[in-house]
Amino acid sequence: MKRFLLSLGVIALVFSANAKDYAISTPNSTLIISAKEGEAPMFRYYGSRAEVSDVRGAGRMINGQEAYPAFGTRCDRPYASLVKQHDGDNAVKLVLEKVTESKEGTVSTLSFLLRDVAHPTLAVKLNYSAYSDCDIVKMNAEYINEGKKPIVLQKYLSAVLPIQSDNCVLLHLDGTSKNEFNEHIEPLSNGVKIISTQSGSQVSKHVNASFMLGLDGRLDETNCPVVAGTLVWMGNFHFEFHNTLQNRARTLFMGGINPAASDYTLAAKQSLATPEMVFAYSTEGKGGVTRTLHRWARKYQLLDGTKQREVLLNSWEGVHFDTTEENLNGMITDFAKLGGEMFVVDDGWFGPKYPRNNGVSSLGDWGIAKSKLPNGIRPIIDLTHKNGMKFGIWIEPEMVNVKSELYEKHPDWVLRHPDFEPSYGRGGGQMLLDLTNPKVQDHVFSVVDNILTENPDVYYIKWDNNMEMFNASSLYLPKALQSNLQVDFTLALEKILKRIRAKYPDLIIQLCASGGTRMNYGFMPYFQEMWTSDQTDAYHRIHIQWGALNFFPSNMLAAHVGSAYSKYTQRLVPIKFRFDVASMCRLGMEMVPAKLNPSEREYAKRAIAEYKVIRPIVQQGDLYRLISPYDGDKSFTSLMYTSEAKDKAVVFVYRHLVWREMAEPIIRLQGLKADAKYRIREVAPEVEGKPVRINGKVVSGKMLMEEGIVIPELSKSFKSNVPLSEIRPTNDWKSVILELTEVK
Repeated sequence: MKRFLLSLGVIALVFSANAKDYAISTPNSTLIISAKEGEAPMFRYYGSRAEVSDVRGAGRMINGQEAYPAFGTRCDRPYASLVKQHDGDNAVKLVLEKVTESKEGTVSTLSFLLRDVAHPTLAVKLNYSAYSDCDIVKMNAEYINEGKKPIVLQKYLSAVLPIQSDNCVLLHLDGTSKNEFNEHIEPLSNGVKIISTQSGSQVSKHVNASFMLGLDGRLDETNCPVVAGTLVWMGNFHFEFHNTLQNRARTLFMGGINPAASDYTLAAKQSLATPEMVFAYSTEGKGGVTRTLHRWARKYQLLDGTKQREVLLNSWEGVHFDTTEENLNGMITDFAKLGGEMFVVDDGWFGPKYPRNNGVSSLGDWGIAKSKLPNGIRPIIDLTHKNGMKFGIWIEPEMVNVKSELYEKHPDWVLRHPDFEPSYGRGGGQMLLDLTNPKVQDHVFSVVDNILTENPDVYYIKWDNNMEMFNASSLYLPKALQSNLQVDFTLALEKILKRIRAKYPDLIIQLCASGGTRMNYGFMPYFQEMWTSDQTDAYHRIHIQWGALNFFPSNMLAAHVGSAYSKYTQRLVPIKFRFDVASMCRLGMEMVPAKLNPSEREYAKRAIAEYKVIRPIVQQGDLYRLISPYDGDKSFTSLMYTSEAKDKAVVFVYRHLVWREMAEPIIRLQGLKADAKYRIREVAPEVEGKPVRINGKVVSGKMLMEEGIVIPELSKSFKSNVPLSEIRPTNDWKSVILELTEVK
């Protein structure tokens, strides 16, 4: 056997008598595919970085697993591809025609061009890419119809990944509106586990297109091999986890676009590239793959991922639809006094004919409602700037209300079946515009373009989407292409976003959709952040943010301080706890500042000032999860961020359930330098001038990581026989933020 190293540096070929082994590597992982002309490429290995000879010598080469199995040859096995030819034949045998390699920046790519034996006009190109500076591998497939007649793609997944483990543990996220990103961990039993969405325009309301697999029967934070995956796609997705003893790769993952109700007609000479499936591998547990995904996202996928995000006040929870000039002016001046950096006018500012006073009317009519803002939006923008802040505004450009001028003029622009009574969304009159229609695409673009043309100093847009695809029929597409709708709708949205970004590359856009129902990396080349959830109850938010942080970086997650009383949970939570929870991500506020009492107002001012100090570490640091809200007696949660140089860190600790004589937790920190000394400082203590007792102490990194810290103030006992008049309804809530700075 003779080994050659290609010019790419991370792609190696090993030649044997039968096939070539193609190895593509990241700094700490390796993917191996074997291929021979005229045969199906075979998946051989994915795991820790290794030479092919070591993988073979250790007996870790996977046998018998096609890299991209198609229906038609081994129907007893899972398949990623099902294609119906123009003559009705749906048996496909894909074999290798050629292999190409390329490199762009830090990304090296191997591409395998496959061709169908029975219908040579069908080609499928498999792409495998690896980064030289992070442990990320990407996979996707491209279907090419070189024939003269259309074909129908009935299953066209992006990626196949066999896992060499007979004891996998799966982490996935689920939830609903105001209860997103619940973390679930379960063993993969024999059989098939499917996670998918079919909601069309809101693609992660109940489940998220991301997962982790622990390969040793466990899924801990620090010390086990883990594979994480996330799909870069704004539409419906489909994941399959096959747990079988058919071959040495016991667990087989397949994922991509959900084929349900989405047979895709591929016209002659047309191609369709499936979305990229991104994988991270680490032997450092959940924490390892999380940090890998965060670094990759900030550097490569999230728009402006390395830039700092501002502290903002959004008007929605404060005034809802009551966006009068008086209300907005008061919020602007009060927030500026607290140290705010941006003010955002939410829903309720538009509707020249039908003023937006509720969720029943006005969507589509993006002119000023003069009955609410008689002087227009310009005085609001000017006052915001006068107070030293930037200005943002809310839109929902993909939607229309039946009660609107737009719908009166263009009833054919909505998604609906011509023979059915349509279903309606929010308020009983909301409908989704048909983005496959080029005229609608122009309209959606014009919503943003008109706002920015008339007000070029608008800095930020909050882009909402409060409706799923209730009516999955297009009045624009011909009947023969109706099953293309859900894919073409997503591709059209991407086309619109690319057009907006080409003209307005510096515009900050938050993606909001009833909270986190669009949390997906497919959106992130076009948006700088996402609204994590409409749930602003701080205790509930701990779990929501904990789950989202598994896959998405903190500067992508908008977290706002709401009112003390949550209408969704009917809980009262003190202001320090609310600020401390929101400070673990991109801090903002969602209330009327004037409703704060004097002591709360003073604390808010201190908390915002302190957040600006720790912001670089929180928004750009490496995340380490220390105590899960799902573990033990569920009394505490703790996590921390460290700087790249490990000279600074920020630690968050939350107590959210009180027990009599409860023991204070030992919190062992991570990600520090063992031989360094760190000074501890409490950030924005509850009572100014009375920080926790470890404030000001200097402790070695070794001690902090191996023996940990204890904060008795979080678990002190309560006095007996307290008069009823002195009992607080919020004794469960206690929190501490600590800043660590290396002492040189």
